[in-house]
Amino acid sequence: MSCGEPHDVDCGEILQRVYVFIDNELEDASSEEIRQHLEECAPCLDEYDLERCVKNLVHRSCGSDHAPDALRQKILLRLTQIQVETTTTD
Repeated sequence: MSCGEPHDVDCGEILQRVYVFIDNELEDASSEEIRQHLEECAPCLDEYDLERCVKNLVHRSCGSDHAPDALRQKILLRLTQIQVETTTTD
């Protein structure tokens, strides 16, 4: 995905890290880099908003149940793989 505008960081790279950004698990420098990109790039901001909404929906649906760490890592890995597959076919 790309909005066609030049950015310091490629849209695909931003979207690969957006899940970790949503969870506030990035270093401050990386978080600021993503924030800046989202301010400049409407398509990436839309994707971020969608992912954040899905995460909130899952959170509300699951209540306070926590997935085991191994399952969480498998899901994150698969989401990253799908994201890479999707961005390489666009």
